[in-house]
Amino acid sequence: MSGATSSKSVIYAALLGNLAIAATKCVAAFWTGSSAMLSEAVHSLVDTSNQGVLLYGLRRAARPADEKHPFGYGMEIYFWSFVVALFIFALGGAVSVYEGILHVLDPEPVESPHVAYLVLIASMIFEALSFRVAWREMRERYPHLGPWAAIRSSKDPSVFAVLLEDAAALAGLALALAGLSLAQWLQDPRFDGIASIAIGLLLVFTAAILSREVLSLMTGESASREVLGLVRNVLNADARVTSAPEILSLHLGPNNILLAISIDFDDALTSPEIEATAHDLTAALSKSHPAITRVYLRPA
Repeated sequence: MSGATSSKSVIYAALLGNLAIAATKCVAAFWTGSSAMLSEAVHSLVDTSNQGVLLYGLRRAARPADEKHPFGYGMEIYFWSFVVALFIFALGGAVSVYEGILHVLDPEPVESPHVAYLVLIASMIFEALSFRVAWREMRERYPHLGPWAAIRSSKDPSVFAVLLEDAAALAGLALALAGLSLAQWLQDPRFDGIASIAIGLLLVFTAAILSREVLSLMTGESASREVLGLVRNVLNADARVTSAPEILSLHLGPNNILLAISIDFDDALTSPEIEATAHDLTAALSKSHPAITRVYLRPA
């Protein structure tokens, strides 16, 4: 499965799950009057719109190169992923905190709490399934890394954004369940509002992590150490290369790496032999990793 296709599969799985969950939570929030449930409904609606934004970003990024953008539009997915982070912060986090504060200041008892419990538990199951799809994709790409290291290493925000959203959704559901339980157990509906505030702060924290990772990609992040290690192995394996004092790399998209390399060729090589060496190296570098799509060599 190609990178773009697998990314879309992750997003579609999250989109369908969040759309069903959002509709259910909205009905439950209206039925019960729970502030935490309303925050969760807003959260799921934001997540649903975010998946739509990511799909739009993938479509925009897939446009072929043209005269105005000779390296293609792959980096546009980074911009739309940053928009997703803003949505999570403004529409998810800020609204949930605001709603929670109102409910703490003017608490109202939750009606039909059993409905809220059923919706929260069902939502946890659906969110877990969506999270499993995103996590499986991340594990396939980075089998030897832990969750945080995989997110930091990933250059595809369409995958790690969904992973972060689903993780935040599961944590938010747990907070909503805890707040509702405490409100019922202690007969104090303010705990429902406190849970809403906690959910909002969780979303703000998630947006901060996502925006930090995407900002690094937007400002010109280099290829990973693993990819650069493959590049050095190719250069070192060629006896016609004396040294490579400078290796520059840039992600033009999740699966599009540009390499600019300064090479010191063997002084005994003739001009035709240097040309042949450059051709062989370009082919070998492109073959070493599928994301290496552009290679520029310059004699040192």
